[in-house]
Amino acid sequence: MSAEADSSAGGTAATDAHAACEALDGFDPAKYTQKGQAGEVAINRYAASRALSASAAAGDAKYKELAQAIRHSQDRYAQVFVFDSTVKKDLDQAREICRGL
Repeated sequence: MSAEADSSAGGTAATDAHAACEALDGFDPAKYTQKGQAGEVAINRYAASRALSASAAAGDAKYKELAQAIRHSQDRYAQVFVFDSTVKKDLDQAREICRGL
């Protein structure tokens, strides 16, 4: 089985990476702490970007940098509970990686 044929649902590492980027593209940090639908969407998109990028990296090492950037941003946020410059730097790095895919 190749790295690109890693999902029982027929997905590939590349598919997961692109889906992670789509989730991240729709993620607005300003809405992350809002109550209601906007906040729920932001929370879930941020979480989805991490899960999908981790799946992509597991399927193909070339997506490891994307997964690390997203994970670092979330880990930093969990420490400071604000989208500070470090969290934003990691998010920007992930978005830059996405632009290159």
